[in-house]
Amino acid sequence: MSFFLTKVLAALDAGGDRVLFHAGGVPTTYHQARDRLRRLHGGLGPVRTLAVDLRNRPDTVLVQLAALLRGATVVMVPASAPKAARLAAARDALVVTDRPDDWPGDDVRTPGDLDGDPEPLELPEKVRLLFPTGGTTGPPKLIRHSGIYDGMAHIFAPSPDGPGRTLLVAPMTHMTGNATVLGALLRRDTVVVHDGFDAGAVLAAIEEHRIDTLSLTPPRLAALLDHPRRPRTDLSSVRSLSLGAAPLPPHRLAQALDVFGPVVGQGYGLTEAPMIASISAAELLGRPDRLGSVGRIVPGMEARITDGEVEVRGLSMMDGYAGAPPIGGGWLRTGDLGRFDDEGYLYLLGRADDVVVAGEHGTKVPATVVEHALATHPAVRSAAVFGRDTADGQVLHAVVVPSGTVTAEEIRAHARKAFGQEHYVPAAVDFVAALPLTAVGKVDKRALAQLVTAP
Repeated sequence: MSFFLTKVLAALDAGGDRVLFHAGGVPTTYHQARDRLRRLHGGLGPVRTLAVDLRNRPDTVLVQLAALLRGATVVMVPASAPKAARLAAARDALVVTDRPDDWPGDDVRTPGDLDGDPEPLELPEKVRLLFPTGGTTGPPKLIRHSGIYDGMAHIFAPSPDGPGRTLLVAPMTHMTGNATVLGALLRRDTVVVHDGFDAGAVLAAIEEHRIDTLSLTPPRLAALLDHPRRPRTDLSSVRSLSLGAAPLPPHRLAQALDVFGPVVGQGYGLTEAPMIASISAAELLGRPDRLGSVGRIVPGMEARITDGEVEVRGLSMMDGYAGAPPIGGGWLRTGDLGRFDDEGYLYLLGRADDVVVAGEHGTKVPATVVEHALATHPAVRSAAVFGRDTADGQVLHAVVVPSGTVTAEEIRAHARKAFGQEHYVPAAVDFVAALPLTAVGKVDKRALAQLVTAP
């Protein structure tokens, strides 16, 4: 029987009348969630493949678990993917969704359609999940995961200090949000569920619910740190703030450590390999040189740099891509550029496909490196950089969210001083009130390029 599902059912039984979910102002206890899971399992009936297309709500993870208890393969349809990619990811699956009008065909249900009578449980030997890639550059690839869930069941256990309180803002249908909510369930914690991100609402929830654990992307951390309510918010309950999903500007990590205290760490992973590297607050204190690092490689994983790109293999790896051979012990190209220091700490330099070939010598300029430099300007809140094609080749284009009065030439001069090389200086600078983000909180550069007008 699946070790993961066995542990989940045990946690739901043991949780009793403690609150598992706070969502939309409504609490759901562990036993209420257990009973709802049994009804969903009964209403679902036999199913081979089920696609979950639900916003953040308790039923999202309960529908997922009900299908896994049926032995089904579960496809988590990513909230950030375009509609065509979502439809492609769920092809030939029964779809459970809260937006049925988006889906053609008859194999579409809402959670309310699945309220059935409980039936005996027969746990499968293993769980099978598919997490699609975003599909923004073509048909999405489906990533097969199974063993990592048993790994979670080994890692996450109740704290001897008693139940904690986790705030969830990442979509449950993405790996980060999914692991967050299931990890909290296995720890028998309470999960405060937010459907989408609002910095003011996050600050209010931390104070109201005495949140001790949360995970944020760098742009969402910046929004929290810059929010006018933040200095008046009691953040003393936070014991673990993890950051990931994109490289974090070092000055923002330093600010987070100052605001939250020595509870801030970073993690690095992919949907294909969710746990690759991590760094704790203890490793950062007194070591400003490590503020730009995502940490050391976690036990059970290996990493190497090949032609500037990070490659990984190990225990947290996916089984493989659907329709492709298992990856086994092979190396996975991450698409991330990086380097190791002498102590084994990994530093990410951006995406391999986010490098601009600029200057008369065709220098490869990682956009992330320039973004981090621009963000150190005292009048810059955040910045994004991408390549723009011209008749003479590629040039850098910067989009800046200002925090004070600043001109485009001052931004260019700041980059020139930081790098001493003209090809690292943006050819053009635009100013916006906020950078567009994807559903998972990353800067959406495709949307950004459409928003700005090149000179």
